[in-house]
Amino acid sequence: AEQRVSLLVVFQGMDAAGKDSTIKHVTSGVNPQGFQVFNFKQPTYKDIDHNYLWRYWQAMPERGRIGIFNRSHYEEVLVVKVHPEILQARRLPQQSFDERFWRNRYQDIRSLERHLNENGTKVVKFFLNVSREEQRRRLQKRLDNPEKFWKFDPRDIDERQHWDDYQNAYQQAVTATHTDDAPWYLIPADHKWTMRATVAAIVTVELAGLDPRYPEPTEEQLAKINWAREQLAAEGG
Repeated sequence: AEQRVSLLVVFQGMDAAGKDSTIKHVTSGVNPQGFQVFNFKQPTYKDIDHNYLWRYWQAMPERGRIGIFNRSHYEEVLVVKVHPEILQARRLPQQSFDERFWRNRYQDIRSLERHLNENGTKVVKFFLNVSREEQRRRLQKRLDNPEKFWKFDPRDIDERQHWDDYQNAYQQAVTATHTDDAPWYLIPADHKWTMRATVAAIVTVELAGLDPRYPEPTEEQLAKINWAREQLAAEGG
């Protein structure tokens, strides 16, 4: 309320992990004016013409607001690590995508999140950890319900073939970027209501830790408040 600090909440997880529904649940009681959700899809040509963190930087929350990333800058060390051919199309100066390349990306992300924290933006990151069997069940359920056909993407099935690669990429990314300033929370996601309640509880604690307060009125504002109070009291006799 006082526009002193902000909160960035990051959601990552495999397809059908429950990111959309969890975000909807957690924000159900929040004033829409106080937060914004960003769903990051494939980068545009304009995004690719900048450094890989540029498009995420444009979406960082202003002071006094909550920003929610449905997928995030971590895609740049997850999906592109599982599919290095994506990097070939990015026109990067590097020609070798070896372990040093990925260590540098982890360092970039840690530096970004430290910078955000030092400038008033608390970063909280959730990995919604759905099992392979539960993901299969949820994808099957989508295919059996015409009202959920719109959610189906054939790539979701293709990506299941890379399950182990994704698990390794997540483990490496979480290990390399978990810090006190920007912690990761690994949330079991097979049971949606438990997952949502756990995430909501953690966000509540993190918000409380920011100690948000209403802004202090200026002397001019106090004078107007007192004048208005007197006017209303006079009308009431």
